Parts: sequence; C-alpha cells; structure tokens
Amino acid sequence: MAERSFAHEVKQLRIGAGEVFRGEGILAITKALLQSGVGYVAGYQGAPISHLMDVLADAQDLLAELDVHFESSASEASAAATLAASVMYPIRGAVTWKSTAGTNVASDALANLSSGGVKGGALIIIGEDYGEGSSIMQERSHAFAMKSQMWLLDPRPSLPCIVDMVEKGFQLSEASNTPVMLQVRIRSCHMHGSFVARENRRPAMTLNEASLAPRRDPARIVLPPAAYRQEHEKLEQRWPAAVAYVKAAGLNEFLGATEGDVGLIVLGGLYNNTLRALMRLGLADLYGESVLPLYVMNVAYPVIDDEVLEFCRDKKSVLVIEEGQPDYIEQAIGRLLHRHVPGCMLHGKDMLPKGGEYTVETLTEGLRGLVACAAPDLIDNAARAPNEMAITDEPKIAALARTVPARPAGFCTGCPERPIFAAMKLVEGELGPHHIASDIGCHLFSILPPFNLGATTMGYGLAPASASAFNGSRSGKPRKRTIAVMGDGGFWHNGLTSGIGNAVFNKSDDVIVIVDNYYSAATGGQDIPSSRSSPPTRSTHHPISRAIEGVGVEWVREVDHTYDVTRMRDVLREALTTRKAGPKVIVASSECMLNRQRREKPLRRKALGAGQRVVNQRFGVDEEICTGDHECIRLSGCPSLSVRPSADPLKEDPVASIDQSCVACGNCGEVADAAVLCPSFYRADTVVNAGWRERWRQRLRTRAVGVLQRWRESRRPVLG
Repeated sequence: MAERSFAHEVKQLRIGAGEVFRGEGILAITKALLQSGVGYVAGYQGAPISHLMDVLADAQDLLAELDVHFESSASEASAAATLAASVMYPIRGAVTWKSTAGTNVASDALANLSSGGVKGGALIIIGEDYGEGSSIMQERSHAFAMKSQMWLLDPRPSLPCIVDMVEKGFQLSEASNTPVMLQVRIRSCHMHGSFVARENRRPAMTLNEASLAPRRDPARIVLPPAAYRQEHEKLEQRWPAAVAYVKAAGLNEFLGATEGDVGLIVLGGLYNNTLRALMRLGLADLYGESVLPLYVMNVAYPVIDDEVLEFCRDKKSVLVIEEGQPDYIEQAIGRLLHRHVPGCMLHGKDMLPKGGEYTVETLTEGLRGLVACAAPDLIDNAARAPNEMAITDEPKIAALARTVPARPAGFCTGCPERPIFAAMKLVEGELGPHHIASDIGCHLFSILPPFNLGATTMGYGLAPASASAFNGSRSGKPRKRTIAVMGDGGFWHNGLTSGIGNAVFNKSDDVIVIVDNYYSAATGGQDIPSSRSSPPTRSTHHPISRAIEGVGVEWVREVDHTYDVTRMRDVLREALTTRKAGPKVIVASSECMLNRQRREKPLRRKALGAGQRVVNQRFGVDEEICTGDHECIRLSGCPSLSVRPSADPLKEDPVASIDQSCVACGNCGEVADAAVLCPSFYRADTVVNAGWRERWRQRLRTRAVGVLQRWRESRRPVLG
C-alpha cells in the first residue's frame, strides 16, 4: 500500500492538446512522458522521486491503452538495464530512481549503455537529493554524467520548463545517440503549477513489435574492438551533435537584463532561489525581471562553450552559482575565460559556501558581496531593499531554540521496529555490547537516542556484507558474534545475494535481523515480493524465510509480532549464544504503523458515520504506581511517551505520561513487562455506538466500582 494514492490525479493525464494541466511536479513529468511517446518506464522508489512510481502504478489503465509498459524494478540496476530496449530499436524509454545512491547501484548498466549508445531516446529521471532535506551522503550526479559522457539536464523549477525538458531530453538523446539524465530536485518534484498540455502519443514502436522483429548490431555491444571505437564516437560524433542540438533548441536561457558589467551563471535548478535572493536585494521583481543578466544552464553538462563566451564577453565580473564540491562548472568556465576572455573576473566559491545547500539566505549574502565588490553603483538598490528577517532570527523562535533541546530523528509513533531495538538493548544488558551493522531504512534511526545502537551503514541491503569483515569463525580465537540489521526492502533489493548468500558461502557465524514491514516502508509503502497485499499486476506473498532457506541458511527464526518484546529478546539471546554454526537469521515481522493507520482510519470514520460499533484503544500511565525513574522511556523512545509533574507532593520526579498521539501498539507495556519495570501502564478501550447490552453492563460496572471506591475512602485513616 503506497503512502499516497493518485487515483484521482491521474485522470488529468488524459487531457488533450490545448487544455491546461494543473498539479504537482511529479504528475507533470508523467504527463510529459506520455506526450513524448514513451514506450516503457521502469524504476525504483526513493525520495524525492517515489511518487513518480506511485503515479505510474495508478495509471495502469491509461498506460495499457497507449501500449506503454511500466515495471517497478527490483533495484536501480534492474531499471537501468531495461534501457537496453532503446539500444537497437527506435523506442523511447525512461527510468527513474533516487540519486546519487541509486545511480551508484545502476552504474554498471549505465556505463555499458553510454558506451554503446542508443537509437531510441533514453531518459534517466533522477531525484537529486542534495541539501538540507536529504537523507543520504552529500554527493551530486554531475560527476557520473561527466565520467560516462551522458548529458545532464537540470531544469528551471517551473512546470512548463520541466515538461519541455522531458520532451526535448528524448530528442537530445536521439540526436546524439546518448542517454540523457534529467535531475529534478526535491522542490521541483513537489511544486505545483500549470502548463498547456499536448496530446498523449503512442510509442513509434512498441516493445511487442520489437520482439517480433529482432535486430542486432555488434557495434553497439561493449566488446573489443567495438568498445574502442565507441570512445572515439563519444568525443567526435555524439558530443558535437549534443552541443548542436542544445544550441538549436535553445535549452539554456538568457534572462534578466540584456546588458551589464556583472552577470550570473546559474544552474537551472537553482534559478528560483537565485531570483528570490535578487528580490530581497531589490535587484529583481516578482515577475522575474532582473537588473543583472542571467545565463540559466538548464543543461548542466555538457557546458556549451559558445553560449558561455557570448554571455561573458562584455562582462567585467561573472558569478557561477553551483552547489557542492567539486566546482565542476566553475572550473570549466574558468578555463574558457582564461583562454578567451581574460579581462572577465570569475567568482564562485569565493563568494558562496564551498558546500551545503544554496538557500535564499545563503545566496542573498553571496550576491550582496558580489554587488559590493563588482557593482558598487547597484549597492544603493541593495541597501534600500526590505530587510527580511529569517524565521530563526525572530526573537521568540530564537528563545525557544535556546530553551528546548533539539529532538533527534526517530521512529514514528507505534513503529514495529522500536520493540526490536528495545529487545536488543535488553540483550545488551545481559551479554554486553556487540558490533551492530546498520542498513538503509527506518531502522537506521536506532543509531540515535534512546537506543544508540549501530556502528556502520554502507548501503542498501549491505549490512550483512559489511559485518562479514568481522567473520573470524575459522580462526579458532575468542570472538563475539556481530549483528546485522536490514529491512525487507533492502533484502529484496540487494541483501539476498550480497548479504545472505554471501554469509552462507563464507560460512558466517553471525546474526542477521531482517525487519519485515510487509512492504518497502521507508520509500513510501510500495509493494515488494514478500508483501501481503495482492496487487493485480505483481506477484507477492513470497515469504522472506523461504528465500533465505533456499540459499542455504539452516538457522531461521520468525517473530510474527515484533511488539512482543519478551519473545524478541529471547530469540536474539538464542541467536547470539547458540552453538549452531553458520549464519543465524531472524525475520521480525509487523506491519508499518503509518500504512496501517492510513488503511484503518478511513474504515473507522466510515463505520462511525454509519452508526456502527467502533472501539478506540489508548494506553495510559497510573500515576500512583509510576516510580518516576523513566526507564520505560529510555527503552521505548515513543514520541507519545513523555513526562509531566506528579500530582503527589511526595514525588519530586515527574511521572511518565502518554499523550493523544498514542496508537495503542502496546509497546510501552511490553517493554515494561520484558524489562521487569513498574506495572503502571494500562489500556483503555473507548466504545462508540455501543449496543444496549454493552451499555447496561457498563452501568453495572460503574456502580460496582463506585461502591468499592466509597468503601475504600471510608477506611482511610483520618490524619489529625
């Protein structure tokens, strides 16, 4: 179950030529693919591009009408390999994933694809995840494009521009016989806007038609001597063809003033922030009219030398706005200016930070420095600009930041992974610490407080492989078993072969915990082979345990309810202490609580509207029993579990408290039981639309409780 359904929005994908499309960036990209006559689309989910996969999954009827094949791939490498259909046949294909992590996984297929070249247009839509909102290592896709000689588009954050770049990206690919990467940043994916649509097009050749008329060309296969010719073809034919198309199609834009001593060269994806910074300095207006000339590089690679020189020839100073390191574009433009326009002063990382996201505040300061240095006649405009205060500088917000400690990232309320690590902490208390290898996914939050578990993370599905370095079972020397943790998404993506198969092959004696959330929860709830749903276009219900046993694991334990902390603790202890040799694998299964709530809440609302009986569960803490040592919080970390002052004047410490965000998973009580803490947790069931028998029984219980309470009060000693 994906975290969001686009069943309603995909209806817009059917609109025809001349109609106005309104919606989110992801949906606009899908419409652009259909307008371009794409023949097939594949990909692997991951922020900020996950919703593109969800949109395509919800648009299966339309795709079938147009003869467009869509496939949710097992990994980014699987997706990239499907572009082979565009090598021999004039079929346009598109793939998508999160970059740069996904691009690293797909690198083998992409390197072969870019070497041999393509006949049909091949477009790689990558979610560029760089900056403050990122969840991965801070790298960019630019290096890969340069390394493999693939063209990189970075469109200006505007739906008409993005749609245009999708369509022209296919044309650029075909004109230069080279795959093209189209990067869309987080804000581009989720921005809303409009554009004038065109008709959807059936592919010029379908995959079925291609299968009936197979073709082959040994010159396109990466095998000597063809591979050596392909390198020369890249440099002598494909590159010039790409440059010619980019110039003829006007993919890069000259915006702002037509003349001026100072100019800005800005990557397309950074245009909106740059314009906003110019507005704050009084150097641009709300409609995009800038006092400074701008050269907007919607094509980040290759650099179009003629256009750069045309822009810089009459400038005294130019600022290159390019996030991150290395400063590829600044270096390329610096080399050009050194050779052809030596009188133009080039600025870049001397005015702007070397790393990190170029927010509006960051760009404002850099542009202010540029104006003061290179265009003092404009400084009056900058000085007269309204002094906009960052929200973090507002006095009340600043005071709050000084008073309230920053909350670390953590598991959602009711997350079924939290009890796994509570059990791991209990075992750690008995057996001492073990080296724990983490993986990509929600469980990575276990490295933060309150659990503080996990020493490394090396990639999606690679936790067991990273722990294999400690496999000293054949040395005969004393050692402790390591623990590797990975999710079900990582398991099917890479972990089955790189992790489990590798452990069996090398006779590992360590422990692997596979967290089974029923779907790829961290990327948005997409189905995987072990999902327990039954989608019409995919095969599911394939247990992880059977796959593990199939590659040779003999010690397998399944915990089908992770909230049972006692059971989890006992299984972990057994895995770490058993005399059984070979890898020990624990499959810990419980449904992702976020997706469960998304499914159950609408059903409860519907039942309430129909006047049906509905039971709402909540947990609470009995303040009279709570000791105030807060061990339950340290072993749980649930966001709904907090503290409040005790009503008992004899208790100085605050007591535990559960707020209204509780989803009644029961983890707090299970932790208290497994750790032998105070029995202060209770569950309260609230019944809505109860039947008459149930109401009658409740009245009897209330009267009986009242009688007992009055009797107890009557026996209390009176203090004199």
